[in-house]
Amino acid sequence: MINDMNEEKEDKKGSNDAHLALVERFGRFSGATMISRVLGYIRDASVAYVFGGEAVTDTFYTAFRISNLLRRLFGEGALASSFVPVFSKSLKNESKEETQKFLSSLFSSLLVILFALTVLGIIFAPYIVRIIAPGFEAHPEKFRMTVILTRLTFPFFFFICLAALLSGVLNSLKHFFLPAIAPAMLSIAEIAYLFAFIPLLMRFTGHLSLDNQLVGLGLSVVIGGAGHLFIQVPTLLKEGFKLKFNWNWKHPSSVQVVSLMIPAMIGLSVDQVNAFVDTICATFLVHGSVTALYNSNRLMQLPLALFGVAIASVSLPTLSDHSSSRDYEKFEETIHHSLRIIVFTVLPSSVGLIMLSGPIVALLFKHGEFGSFAADLTSRALVGYCIGLVAYSCVKVLANSFYALHEPKIAVRIAIGSMLFNITLNILLMKPLGVFGLALATSIASWANAIGLYVMLKKKIHAHQPSVKKSIEEHKLKGTIVKTLIACAGMGVYLWGLKNMVPALSSQWQVVFGVGGGLLVFLTLAIVLRMDEQRQIFEMVGLPTDFLDE
Repeated sequence: MINDMNEEKEDKKGSNDAHLALVERFGRFSGATMISRVLGYIRDASVAYVFGGEAVTDTFYTAFRISNLLRRLFGEGALASSFVPVFSKSLKNESKEETQKFLSSLFSSLLVILFALTVLGIIFAPYIVRIIAPGFEAHPEKFRMTVILTRLTFPFFFFICLAALLSGVLNSLKHFFLPAIAPAMLSIAEIAYLFAFIPLLMRFTGHLSLDNQLVGLGLSVVIGGAGHLFIQVPTLLKEGFKLKFNWNWKHPSSVQVVSLMIPAMIGLSVDQVNAFVDTICATFLVHGSVTALYNSNRLMQLPLALFGVAIASVSLPTLSDHSSSRDYEKFEETIHHSLRIIVFTVLPSSVGLIMLSGPIVALLFKHGEFGSFAADLTSRALVGYCIGLVAYSCVKVLANSFYALHEPKIAVRIAIGSMLFNITLNILLMKPLGVFGLALATSIASWANAIGLYVMLKKKIHAHQPSVKKSIEEHKLKGTIVKTLIACAGMGVYLWGLKNMVPALSSQWQVVFGVGGGLLVFLTLAIVLRMDEQRQIFEMVGLPTDFLDE
C-alpha cells in the first residue's frame, strides 16, 4: 500500500511537472505572439489611417484574404498539424540523417507544388476574384483593382507556406518563441512601406496615385512573407538541419504527411473557410462590410492567437509524443488540461471584447479616414465573432488531437458539417442582421464544430484504451467552466456599470478602466474560487502563489 501511495505521488508530481512545462511553453509562445499581434494592430490601424475603412481597403483585404486563406489551408493549419506528429515520431525513432532526408523530401515537394499553385493563382486571378467577390463585378474599378492586388499578393502564399514548414520543425524541437514572433515580419514590412517608402516616393515623384499606393502595399505583403521564412533559417541550421532540394516524393514519411494534410485542409481550417464565406457574403452588403469583418476578425484573433493557437501549438508535440507511445491516459489528460487553460484565459477575453467593443474599435481605428460608420460596422461584427471565441480556440486543440492520433476522418466530417451549417446561417442572417449576422453565423457553426469534436474524441480515446479514467479530467473541466463563468459574470457586471453609470468617460478611459478593472475583478473572483489554472498562470509569469493557499 505504501508503495502504491508513493507511486501515486510520483505520478501526480510527474503530471504537475508536465503541466507546468506545457504552461511555460505556452507562456513563451504567447509572449512572442503578443509582440507580433501588437505590431499587427499597428499595421492594420496604419492602413486604416492612410486609406480609410470602406471601399478602398475592401479591394486590398479581399485580395489579401485569398492568399491568406490558402496559407491557412496549406500552411499554418494543415501543414503544421500533419507534419509535426510525423516529424516528432521521426525525431524519436529514427536517426538524424534519416530525419534530414524526410525534411528534404517534403521541402522539395512543397517547393514544386507551391510554385505551381502560385503561378496558376496569378494567371487565373480574375476568375478567382469572380468566385470570392461576386459582388464586386457591379463595380468595375473595384473588381479591376482587386484582380491586380490578388496577383501581386499571391507569392505571399508561396513564402508563408514554406515558413510554416520551418515553424513545424522548430516547434517539434521545442522552439516556440521564434516561430511565434516571425509573423511580425509582415507587419514590419507594411508599416515601413506606409511611413517610410510612401513619403520617400512622394518626395521624388511629387504625386503617387491611390492605385499605385495600394500596389506598393501589396508588394510589401510579399516582402513580409519572405521575411517570415528567412528569419527562421539560422535557428534551423543551428539545430543541425538544412533546407536541401532532394525531390523524393515517394519517401514514406512525406507520403504520410500528405495523406494527413489533405483532410487537414478541411478539418483544421474550417474557421478560416467560414470567415472566407463571410467575405463573399459581405461583398453584397454596404461598402465597408468586408473591411469591418477583416478588422473585427483581427481584433478577435488577438486573444485567439495569444491563448487558443498558443496552447494548441505547444500541446501538439506533446500529444504526438503520447500518441506515439500509446499513452492515451496522458493524451487525454493533456487535452483536458489544454481546454481548461483555454476556458480560463479565452472566456474572460471574449466577455471583455463584447462589453467594450465600441470603445475598443473607436480607440484603435477611429482616426484619419476611418469614420463613425466604419467603426460601428466593425464593432457589431466584433461582438458577433467574440460569441464563438472559446469555440474557435477549443477547435484548434481538439482538431490537432485527431491528427496527433493519425485519424483525421472524423474531424473532417464534423468540419464539413460545420461549414455547411455556417453557409446556411449566413444566408439566413446576412440580410436582417448585416455584418453582425455573418459573424454570428460563424460563431454558432464553430460551437457546433467544437462540441462535435469533443464528443467524438472522447469516444475515439476510449476505443483505443477503455481503461482510461475519464471522470476525473471531465470533472476538472466542468469545474473550470463553472468557476470561470462565475468570475466572468462578476467582471461583466463591473463593465456594464462602467459603461452605463459613467457614460461621460472617453473611449480611451473606458478601455483603460475597463480592461484594468475588469481583469482585477476577474482575478479576485478566481482567487476566491481557488482556481488551479490561475496558480499555473501566476507561476508561469513568476508571480507569488503562496497567498493562494491561505
